[in-house]
Amino acid sequence: MKQIWCLFMCLCTNFSVILGQSFTRQDSLRGFLNQWRNCYDVTFYDLDIRVNPDKKFISGFNTMHYTIEADFDKIQVDLYQNMKLEKVLFKGNSLDFKREGNAIFITFPQTQKKGQTGAIQMYFSGEPRVAPNAPWDGGFSWKKDAQGNHFIGVSCEGDGASLWWPTKDHLSEEPDSMQISCAVPADLICVANGSLRKEEKLEDQYRKFIWFVSYPINSYNVTLNVARYTHFSDTYTSEDGAALELDYYVLPENLEKAKKQFAQVKPMLACYEKLFGKYPFWNDGFALVETPYLGMEHQSAVAYGNKYQNGYLGYDLSGSGYGNKFDYIIIHEAGHEYWGNSVSCKDHAELWIHEAFCTYTEALYVECMYGKEAGYSYVSGLKGQVSNQTPIVGPLGVNASGGGDMYFKGALMLHTLRNVLDNDVLWFEIIKGITTDFKLKNTDTPELTAYISQKAGKNLGYFFKQYLYFPQIPTLEYKIEKKDKAYSLSFRWEADVEEFAMPLKIKVGKEEITLNPTSQWQQIPLKQATFELKENTYYIYTELKN
Repeated sequence: MKQIWCLFMCLCTNFSVILGQSFTRQDSLRGFLNQWRNCYDVTFYDLDIRVNPDKKFISGFNTMHYTIEADFDKIQVDLYQNMKLEKVLFKGNSLDFKREGNAIFITFPQTQKKGQTGAIQMYFSGEPRVAPNAPWDGGFSWKKDAQGNHFIGVSCEGDGASLWWPTKDHLSEEPDSMQISCAVPADLICVANGSLRKEEKLEDQYRKFIWFVSYPINSYNVTLNVARYTHFSDTYTSEDGAALELDYYVLPENLEKAKKQFAQVKPMLACYEKLFGKYPFWNDGFALVETPYLGMEHQSAVAYGNKYQNGYLGYDLSGSGYGNKFDYIIIHEAGHEYWGNSVSCKDHAELWIHEAFCTYTEALYVECMYGKEAGYSYVSGLKGQVSNQTPIVGPLGVNASGGGDMYFKGALMLHTLRNVLDNDVLWFEIIKGITTDFKLKNTDTPELTAYISQKAGKNLGYFFKQYLYFPQIPTLEYKIEKKDKAYSLSFRWEADVEEFAMPLKIKVGKEEITLNPTSQWQQIPLKQATFELKENTYYIYTELKN
C-alpha cells in the first residue's frame, strides 16, 4: 500500500553509489540473489508462533521446505538482528550458523545435491520491531481498543518479513503454500492469511489458530491480526455461479458500521472480475480485517483501518469528487489481490508493477461504477500528486524501492498508454491478459513491458523507458505561425529518450487530428490559430515556443 504523501544489479562488498544513493553490504545481502540464496527454492513454510501481548514478545519456529537448485553446503536466510535465532535443526540434528547483520548463514555437514528436497526447522524469539509509523515504517503495532483489550497487527512491506520471522526474504521467493499457526491468550482471536483450518485450546489459557494458505504468497503479505474480534460473513457469487466466502473481522463496537461500509465489497469484486478475471485466491476466500493502522494488501486478509468512511481518511486524493464515492482502503488494497499478490514483481525496485496498476485500478473501478468520463476525471485528477523528482524504477539488487511516483504517475502512464493505443477493446484485452498470463507468477519490467508491446502490436520500449526510468515526463513543444491568412503548427517531443515518438490526438475546432511527433520539428497546416488536446487523455507537458 504505502501511499504517497510526502537498470542493473550490484553486489557490494562495502558500499556502492547508484543514482546518488549509497548502499551497504547489508542492502546487497537482503536485495541480491547471491549463491547462498539462488541454490534453493522454498516450496512450503510451516510457521508456528506464540504471541505474548503483555510483554510484546513472540517466539516459535519456522519449518522451511525447499528444493535444491544447485549443490550447496551453506545457505542464507534472513532475520533482523534484534530477533534471536535460537537453533536450526536438520533431520533432528543441530546445524551451525553465523549471523552477519540481518543475514544468517547456515552450514550443512555434507553437500546437499541438486534436485533433492530438504527441510530445516528454525527456532526464534524476541521483541520484534515496533512499527514507528505503520504501515509506512513496518513492524508490530501493539495497541489497545476502546475497552482496553489488546489490538495488534503487523505490517512489513519494504522492511521485510524477516523483521519478525526467519525466512528467505526476497520478493522473487514465494512458497507454493504455507501454514500459519498462531497462539494467543484465550480471550483473543488471531486472524492470519488463508482459511482457518483449526482452533485448539491450550493448557496455559492460550488458544492456537491454524491458518492455511493454499497459494503462493509474498513474504511481506504474511500477517497476524490479534484482537477481541467479532466475525460476520457474506458470499459473493461469480459470473459462473461459483460462491466465494467473504469474512469480516472487526472490533465489536464497529460491527454495524462495518456491515454498512463493507457492502462495497461485492460490487467491487464484480467490477474486478469483469476487468481482471475471477478473484485469484478463490479457495482461500476474501477477508477484511480491522487493524490499528490504515491498511495493507495482506493476501486474503486485507488490513482495514480507514475508520469506516469513504475516501482516503475522508480525503479525495483525485480532487475529482469521485474519490469520496468509495472507501479507498477497500478498493485499493483489494486491488492488490490482483496487482502485487497474484501478479508480483521480483525486486523492490520494480514495485510499480504492484502500485501503478493498482492505483490505475481505482480509476477503472470508478469507470465501472460511474462511467468512462468519471474514470477519466478521477485518474486525471491525480496529476497534482506527482512530483516528477525521481525515476519510478529504482536500483536493482539492493532492496531499494522504486520512486514514490510509482503510484500516481504510474497510473497516469497507464492511462496515457490506453489513449495512445486508442483501442479500448485491445487495451482491456491486454490488462486482462496480464492478470491471466502472469497469474500467481513473478515478473519484471523488461518481461512485462515486452508482453504489452507484443500484445499491442507495436514497439513501446521508448514509451516505458521515458516514463519509468527518467524523472520527467515528455514535453510537446510547439509553435503556431501565421503567414498571410494561413496558419501552421510546428511540433516536436522534448524527452530524455531520443527515440521517443508517442502519437497523440489534438482537436482543431471540431476536427480530430493525429500527430506523430519525434525529436525533430515537423510542420502541418492549421485551419485556425488554436488547438487543444483531447480532454483528460495524456500525461505530458506542453510548451509554446517562440
